[in-house]
Amino acid sequence: MLHSRRILLIISGGIAAYKALDLIRRLRERGATVRCILTAGAQQFITPLSAAALSGEKAYTDLFSLTDESEMGHLRLAQESDLLVVAPASADILAKMAGGIADDLAATALLATDKPILVAPAMNFRMWGHQATQDNLARLAARGVRRVGPNAGPLAENESGMGRMAEPLEIVDAIEKIFAADALLSGRRALITSGPTQEPIDPVRYIANRSSGRQGHAIAAALARLGAECVLVSGPTNEPDPPGVKVVHIETAREMLAACEAVLPADIAVCAAAVADWRADAATAKLKKKAGAVPMLKLVENPDILATLAKAGNRRPKLVVGFAAETEDIVANAQAKRARKGCDWILANDVSPASGVFGGENNTIHLVDEHGVEDWPAMSKRDVGDRLARRIAVFFAPKAAE
Repeated sequence: MLHSRRILLIISGGIAAYKALDLIRRLRERGATVRCILTAGAQQFITPLSAAALSGEKAYTDLFSLTDESEMGHLRLAQESDLLVVAPASADILAKMAGGIADDLAATALLATDKPILVAPAMNFRMWGHQATQDNLARLAARGVRRVGPNAGPLAENESGMGRMAEPLEIVDAIEKIFAADALLSGRRALITSGPTQEPIDPVRYIANRSSGRQGHAIAAALARLGAECVLVSGPTNEPDPPGVKVVHIETAREMLAACEAVLPADIAVCAAAVADWRADAATAKLKKKAGAVPMLKLVENPDILATLAKAGNRRPKLVVGFAAETEDIVANAQAKRARKGCDWILANDVSPASGVFGGENNTIHLVDEHGVEDWPAMSKRDVGDRLARRIAVFFAPKAAE
C-alpha cells in the first residue's frame, strides 16, 4: 500500500495522457497523495481541471506563474514528494531529462529533485526504436532513473508496435516495489508517543498544554513508511490517525505510561508527547465558584515516561529517543535532560511563543547524542519525521541505509 506517500505525477504530451487520470485514481485508492504537473503537450489531451478533480490537489502547469510560486514553488513541488513519476513519458521529455534541459515547470522539477524518478515511456514505435531515444534511456538509467514499460500493442494512427504506455496498475505495481525496497525498518517494532496529556481537575476541567501532536504523528507515519510496525500512543489531538499505524488513544500521563508498557518489548521508542509533569488531586464533583474564595489545587508529580522506558531493563528498547521542548538554553537543557533521563538521543526544539512550533507546521531540531549536537535546518514536521526515521534506520543498519 502507499499510505501517506507523496507522489508528484508529471504528465507529458501524448494520447496516453488519458491513462494518467486512471493512474491518479489508482494511486489515491492505495492511500497516496498525488500532485500533478501537466506540460503544454499534455494539456492538448487532458485538462488541469480533470487532474485536479481526481487528485484533490491543485494541478500545476506554468513555470512562471506568480500565483503558483506563491502557493507552491517548483522547488517545493519536487522536494515535498517521495517519488516523481513521469507518465506518459514522451520522447521529448526523456530527451530533456537526459540533457538537463529545464525550459518548463515539468523539466525544472525533474532537474531540481534528489528524489527517485520513475518513467513510463509512451510514443510511436519508430521514436521508441530511434537510437537517440535509446541513448537517452541509457543515460537516465545510469543516473538511477527507473522505468516501467513500454509495452507492445496498438498505437495511435492505426499503428502497432513497441511504445504503448504501461497500464496504470502496472505503474502502481512498479511504484509499490520502489517503496518496498525502501523498507529499511522492516521487522522492527516502534513505540511513539504524541500529543498532550489532559490531567483532570474535576469532572469538567483539566490541566493540559498546547501540543498539537503533529510532530509525533509525523514521526509515526515516517517510521511506518520505512516498514516499521508502529504503535502510536496519543493524547487528545485533532490530528488524524496515521495510516498503517496502530493508535492507542489516552488522556492522562498514567494512561499513557500503561499503554507504553503494554507495547514492550520494542526496538524503538520515540517519546514526542508533551506529557504533563503534574496532575491535580482531582475533585469528584465540579468545583463551584465562590465569591472571594480561590480553590487551591494540590499537585502530584506524574510518572516520567521517557525515564521509565530508558530504564526498562531487559525490556528496554534498543533505541530510546526523547524530546526536549524548551524556551531557553535549548541545547544545554537538552544535554542535561539526556543525562538525567538515560535515553540515547534527545531532539531539542524551541517551543517559545515566538517559534510557532506548538500548533505550527514547522520545527527546528537539535539532535543530541553521545557524540555531540547535530543541528538540523528549519523544516516541516513531516520532513523532521522523515529525517529522524532515516537516522534511526542508519542506527540499525548503517550500510543498508546509506
